[in-house]
Amino acid sequence: MFEVQEINAEHKDLIHDVAYDFYGQRMATCSSDQYVKVWDQNNDGKWSLSSSWKAHSGSVWKVTWAHPEFGQVLATCSFDRTAAVWEEIVGENPGPGERGTRYWVRRTNLVDSRTSVTDVKFGPKTQGLILATCSADGIIRIYEAPDVMNLSQWTLQHEVQCKPSCSCLSWNPSFSKIHPPMLAVGCDDTSAATGGKVFIYEFSENSRRWTKIETISSITEPVHDLAFSPNLGRSYHVLAIATKDVRILNLTPVNDNNSIQSGITKLDVQTAAQFEDHLSTVWRVCWNITGTILASSGDDGYVRMFKMNYINSWKSVAALKAGLPTPPISQTARYIKLGAISQPREVPWH
Repeated sequence: MFEVQEINAEHKDLIHDVAYDFYGQRMATCSSDQYVKVWDQNNDGKWSLSSSWKAHSGSVWKVTWAHPEFGQVLATCSFDRTAAVWEEIVGENPGPGERGTRYWVRRTNLVDSRTSVTDVKFGPKTQGLILATCSADGIIRIYEAPDVMNLSQWTLQHEVQCKPSCSCLSWNPSFSKIHPPMLAVGCDDTSAATGGKVFIYEFSENSRRWTKIETISSITEPVHDLAFSPNLGRSYHVLAIATKDVRILNLTPVNDNNSIQSGITKLDVQTAAQFEDHLSTVWRVCWNITGTILASSGDDGYVRMFKMNYINSWKSVAALKAGLPTPPISQTARYIKLGAISQPREVPWH
């Protein structure tokens, strides 16, 4: 039997993002109270607050972990127009009773944006220690740490103009050498009634530039989140999108003469699934480690899960809501709440 554990995050405002580390044993949260909090899970499965600090002078929109190969490193972004990189260190000169005390240090503050920085993501570890941000001014910025032992030194490698407003981004995590570095970017601009709101960018080794290779014209509603699925040997990419519903797209590279000569990949975009189960705006999508189950959350207060079966058809398999029984969507899957983070009151989204 699982024990239900209530976690009081002690944030004073709406929690905007929750991120697990690579091993799933640490959790970071951020909110409009300008604080970031880190939680550790013990051997009994209990979560405890290990660190809490004021990270920005505005609402903190996103928090993300770097690969543990680079240490215990976090990145955050905020309404205050900055992104920051944080590293956990052990106190060198602890006082009485403070031996081995761990605390988080701001290693760098990225201040290139003139508007709210809406998302931040570390790139795949095969690319080194790189960081991508997007902001409300529609610019994607990609930074690199030349020396992974000195996280105070970051260089701005690329600036890519995307759209009037960027809301989210996702790195393609493919480890295949035949797949160049790829980014998906979502737009939440509501001023333009038409036009695609999801863009795919690819890095060309020949030109050393990021190039837009695809606009997903079927997505015309504001996009709040998107996520590439982990790629375990597939020849195509799977992208999940949170908009007015949940979309799952298959992106298949087309190897024709034109793409080979130009050095720019062309994609065959197919909608693999579309779910309106939330009956409301969808805010987050997240994959499991194997890319076989997709979780989404929406304004209906539910976390819903979708899974692909053996004939490559996506089905809704579960719905979870704190304090309420799970609806009988599927007899083959059962999920039990392990914890919750309280949200005392809500504030508008960025």
